[in-house]
Amino acid sequence: MANITVEKIKGSRQPPSPNDKLKTLAERIRQRAYEIFQNRSTDGREVDDWLQAERDLIFAPKSELVEKDGKYEIRIAAAGFKAAETNVTALPDAVIVSAQSSHKHEENGADVHSCEFGAKTLFRRVDLPKPINVDKVIASLDDGMLRIVAQKSENAALAGRAAA
Repeated sequence: MANITVEKIKGSRQPPSPNDKLKTLAERIRQRAYEIFQNRSTDGREVDDWLQAERDLIFAPKSELVEKDGKYEIRIAAAGFKAAETNVTALPDAVIVSAQSSHKHEENGADVHSCEFGAKTLFRRVDLPKPINVDKVIASLDDGMLRIVAQKSENAALAGRAAA
């Protein structure tokens, strides 16, 4: 099991602007859509090319959010991603996961006849029903499953007990 560092953002401070990452990703999608277009002999399917490029490059994995004993546990299927490639950002009301994988063939003299591996970008935001204590969030990656445990904030825990 590999632990993952969690970036913790408290209060109303917003996470670092994802604009640069999104611009880079949009450029990769544009390039992939153009490659798809070049492999066809007809015009008029630009939107289909763009959507296929997005499917080729962006991965939105299946996830699960469970609440138990004053904690939220988030599990995200992240097969093919390494802990070093994975970023977790904890906000008071959400957890954001992003990861970037790459694939290279070893230079061992072998001829590769087929390869479906490639670079993938994982992105998932999980909105939480109640606020969390961002200082008490841990994340680990084991056998392709990302597990994030987030302690509910004291205010949310007290409100939940009062309602019961």
